[in-house]
Amino acid sequence: MRIAVAGATGRVGRHVVELLELGGHEVVAMSRSSGVDVVTGAGLDEALAGVESIIDAAGGPEAQQAATTFFTTAAGNLQKAGSRAGVQRIVVVSIIGIDRFTAGYMAAKVAHERAIQAGPISVRLLRAAQFHELVPQFVDWGRQARTNVSYVPKMQTQLVAARTVAQALAELATDVATAPVGSAPVLEIAGPRVENLADAARRLVARRGDPVRIEGVIDPKDPDRDLYAAGVQLPGPRAILAGPTFDEWLDASLSGARASDAAGLGAT
Repeated sequence: MRIAVAGATGRVGRHVVELLELGGHEVVAMSRSSGVDVVTGAGLDEALAGVESIIDAAGGPEAQQAATTFFTTAAGNLQKAGSRAGVQRIVVVSIIGIDRFTAGYMAAKVAHERAIQAGPISVRLLRAAQFHELVPQFVDWGRQARTNVSYVPKMQTQLVAARTVAQALAELATDVATAPVGSAPVLEIAGPRVENLADAARRLVARRGDPVRIEGVIDPKDPDRDLYAAGVQLPGPRAILAGPTFDEWLDASLSGARASDAAGLGAT
């Protein structure tokens, strides 16, 4: 099957590309670096020629207005160009619980879902929990250099590996036996257990030997501040639950980093 991947060099997209290629599929990896821009539409018609499925794993800016513009414009372009090319389905990665949010990146993803579903091509939505890979990013975002503290959002989530989500996206895009995807319910995917984001961050920095102190915080200016700690981003009873756990992922990541360092030393 010929499958196009938007956001092919991103956190999820790079895994999607690798997994599809391992499965014997022909992959069109779409990114600005490959000459395809889903926002301007540059190179899109050429990239989608002969494509049967599109996986939309593109990430947008953090600010709500910029992210909303990015996602809705990209969604419209994928639907229009995909329709011209005869694409049969679009599979989109989204975020668990976003329909409860009113502001920020979450609200932009709500607009994304609506825009991508407004076109003629059938869409399958896969809402994912927060990624394991985001925990170190949250630590870096909240780091206060002068006090050696990192402020991490108080959040209940069921952390999941980006590669696990990528595998589910690949399966949805290639499962031709699936019932008409336009009538399919929204699917959810999460890791095997509930985590407190700040606790996960503390385990991360402890394993790394990073002396930074983690403090869980709530942004008083965020109109959706109470939702994060209330568990609205936890999966429903019908969600796909799949490992590795955060600690298993952390073990593998640190082992990989040590192996890389050792290889680098050996090469000198």
